Amino acid sequence: MNGADMLCDVLLVNGVDVCFANPGTSEMHFVAALDRKPEMRCILGLSEGVVTGMADGYARMADKPAATLLHLGPGLANGLANLHNARRARTPILNVVGDHASYHLQYDAPLTSDIESLARPMSHWVGRAAGPTDIRRCTEEGFAAAIARRGVSTMILPADAAWGEVTPEPLSRATIPAAPTLDSSTLKAAAAALKSGKRTVIIMGGRALREKPLETAGRIAAATGAALFTVQSDRGARGAGRAFVRPIPYNIELAVEALKQFEVAICIGAQRPVTFFAYPGKPSTTLPPSCEVIQLAEHEHDLAAALDALAGELSIKGDANFARNAFCQNEIQVPDGALTPDAISLAIARHLPEDAIVIDEALTSIGQYPALAPGLRPHDHLPITGGSIGIGIPLAAGAAIGAPDRKVVALQADGSGMYTVQGLWTQARENLDVVTIVFANNAYRILQGEMTNVGVNSYGVNARKMLDLDQPKLDWCSLAKGLGVESGRATNTAEFVKLYTAALSRKGPFLIEAAIV
Repeated sequence: MNGADMLCDVLLVNGVDVCFANPGTSEMHFVAALDRKPEMRCILGLSEGVVTGMADGYARMADKPAATLLHLGPGLANGLANLHNARRARTPILNVVGDHASYHLQYDAPLTSDIESLARPMSHWVGRAAGPTDIRRCTEEGFAAAIARRGVSTMILPADAAWGEVTPEPLSRATIPAAPTLDSSTLKAAAAALKSGKRTVIIMGGRALREKPLETAGRIAAATGAALFTVQSDRGARGAGRAFVRPIPYNIELAVEALKQFEVAICIGAQRPVTFFAYPGKPSTTLPPSCEVIQLAEHEHDLAAALDALAGELSIKGDANFARNAFCQNEIQVPDGALTPDAISLAIARHLPEDAIVIDEALTSIGQYPALAPGLRPHDHLPITGGSIGIGIPLAAGAAIGAPDRKVVALQADGSGMYTVQGLWTQARENLDVVTIVFANNAYRILQGEMTNVGVNSYGVNARKMLDLDQPKLDWCSLAKGLGVESGRATNTAEFVKLYTAALSRKGPFLIEAAIV
């Protein structure tokens, strides 16, 4: 038995049975060990950004981490953008990054790099196996940290640690530290604020947005008059029969307007909301300066229990009524004619199936979906969390693997889709049940909007060259075909509805290029 075998066994005994991989020479002993473990599902991504994005989507839906296998520092670096998104989503992931044999590092071979320094900014835990006998400890620590700290762990595996011999030993699940307890004085302060008559908002994130915690939040809102808002988070339960939680708008003016009335903000699994960027003459935080902020619970807390505790402090019973979103999906009218973002969003909403998983990287083309979501059939919403574009296609693939019995509908902007288009190949290879809708406007439309936000209302040739994607235009149907995914192109609403409903009625991946106007 070698160290790589031990690594596989420790992963499996802890329930980590999926490995998203893009390996290289230094990881071949781990690849061989994975080959000896049929219980482990190994999934290849054609770029490391696909690998890390898939691991994010998988954990968001499976509620447990996957492993990734990355090749040395450059392989990790290629995956960092989507690890940034995973860090912001507080997604548990266990990266395994190969390194040169320990005795080889002194020779500064071409692929030698400082892996620890690359890993730390995007990881909540970083560790290196000192040798084959250290692999069990290192793997267990990384796994426990990913669960307890709700985040990314990165374990560095030197090649000689992987091939070195170890003695087999009985294994058991790693001990996970207990979640921190709520501060009783903060809990009482939050309850007092809700009783005070002050205009109060509860800002939620993370696992507070799952179905059962949302019901508790709905009961608190109904009993106290508090408003419910959410920041961008890993996964949110949306749809009819659930409590209404309003997303804080991305646009700074709209966000400030939405929150301007509140005197107290209670944060549960979320921080004080801030703007994505700084703009000249505009604030960096969107709550009023005079608003009191009570941080009741962080991501590491049991957020469902935190909401239960707050309801208990307010003497709100677990069966108390709350305002549930009304079902109005069947009332949505889809217009004929031009294929605008609004028309596409109306069509998507009108036909969205029960229990779907909606991946949201539509960015500026999202249309009316956010406003329509509360009245649709119950579904889960997985957005881009860290603002690092290029997550949509791999996030959809990972979600489909984490929840294989549910339909995944991926709303994908065209510019950001090109960052990790290779993920379509994995969707085809694994026959994943994903409908990808590409909003093809042939531009980085979000950046055009940001030019306006910083005061640039007109621009010339150089700026257009950096913001437009029309010379040449991207041919998404050809790209999909080359990567093994069936596709169709829609140029009007009727064509879109026909392709979309057909894709929903079948299994397996399908891409729709929506040529929006």
